[in-house]
Amino acid sequence: MGMLLFLHVLGAVLFLGNIVTAAFWKVRAHYGKQDLMTIHLTVKNIMLADYVFTVPGILLLLIPGHMMAFQLGYSLGEWNWVTASLVLFSLSGVLWLAILLPLQRRMIRYSEESLRLGEQTAAYRQVSRKWDIYGTIGTILPLISLILMIWKPGM
Repeated sequence: MGMLLFLHVLGAVLFLGNIVTAAFWKVRAHYGKQDLMTIHLTVKNIMLADYVFTVPGILLLLIPGHMMAFQLGYSLGEWNWVTASLVLFSLSGVLWLAILLPLQRRMIRYSEESLRLGEQTAAYRQVSRKWDIYGTIGTILPLISLILMIWKPGM
């Protein structure tokens, strides 16, 4: 059980650490000097970091988490703190796959266009604002899941 818990916590650190730092670096790029190359490199690296940290974090959260829930006798077929956490985490994943990743691809494309034009385009600003809104939601959901995992209400 100790190794599963370690892997699960490592997954949480990778996953939550990456989504929080992605927001930090994006804010820094946009509200700093407004350097178009910095913004472009930041949005490209956010996408790269998702594949390097977020995806492994997801796997390390889900696989050991399900194994521990099974070993501890938690049913994923009934409503409890484990299933509530899983629902929130899943909603965050759907948001990431369906909305945030496509927005990130568009931010990369529009930041390249901004570089060519020498000024930030309206299309980039619009997509960036949407990413900020959905990214905030996509960060809050797993943070609530983390709270449930630590608090374990109803135990």
